[in-house]
Amino acid sequence: MAQVLSNIPVFEDKNLLVGLGKADDAAVYRAHDNLCVIQTLDFFTPIVDDPYTFGQIAAANALSDVYAMGGKPILALNIVGFPSCLSPDILSEILKGGADKVKEAKAVLAGGHSIEDDEPKYGMSVMGFVDCDKILTNSGAKAGDIILISKPLGSGIINTALKGDMADEKSYKSAVEVMTKLNDRASEAALEMHANACTDITGFGLLGHAVEMSENSDVTISFDMKSIPIIEGALNYASIGLIPGGAYKNRSFYMKSIKDNGYFNQIITDICFDPQTSGGLLISVPKDNINLLDRYPELVMIGNVSENKGYRIELL
Repeated sequence: MAQVLSNIPVFEDKNLLVGLGKADDAAVYRAHDNLCVIQTLDFFTPIVDDPYTFGQIAAANALSDVYAMGGKPILALNIVGFPSCLSPDILSEILKGGADKVKEAKAVLAGGHSIEDDEPKYGMSVMGFVDCDKILTNSGAKAGDIILISKPLGSGIINTALKGDMADEKSYKSAVEVMTKLNDRASEAALEMHANACTDITGFGLLGHAVEMSENSDVTISFDMKSIPIIEGALNYASIGLIPGGAYKNRSFYMKSIKDNGYFNQIITDICFDPQTSGGLLISVPKDNINLLDRYPELVMIGNVSENKGYRIELL
């Protein structure tokens, strides 16, 4: 896949402020003076059995890219692949879940496109607005910053347990609550705290996205592993080996950039590599501004930023 992507032509335009360069969450284009447009797209196959819940999760996941850039979602379009052998009522529930989440985000859903496919797929293309001087990217973290996270980890592990019919109802509901939650408040907090960098935590897990942030900022990020928030049940499922394959791929790819001091067991590290669906924001804010943290109880302080120590991530 990487080889294929490397062959895609790179477009240059003076108004394209964020593009393919540093694996950011969305593209940003200057439309006029200080008005910038954020454009993103995301879709995937069902991760839960309930169609309405799947629609909510997929929509929240797509909307998150706009929030991660410091913007507000304005317009969304559905992307649908659906088999002819399934009841149209299922698709109706998926679309209703997505529409309700767009409504919650105070954006507008204006149609979309569908094709017949072998298995259901759903997501959205989302456009948002942001002041050009307030764009958040995964670059710019500075020594002395504090690292915040807006959602607990472990949704991939719980989804793996769910597929194996081993997830209990309480853990499932906790994971759904996390995955359907918008990152609007976290984005608001990042802007208010004058964040230097921000990204949302998705397929590469906490540590994978943190490596990208530290590389793009040329710093070292240190995580206090005791402070990592974890969805209820995920620790137990991870301890019995219910780890998604993506977590092992993340570990294999990113571990070379990480210094593990061995203070914590393998299970916690596995959770930090766990691919997240509609995960939280990872935010780097100046230490002087964390006095505002009391306004945002959903944010948890999990680490800090220092000058480049010769490795990207340190686990403490």
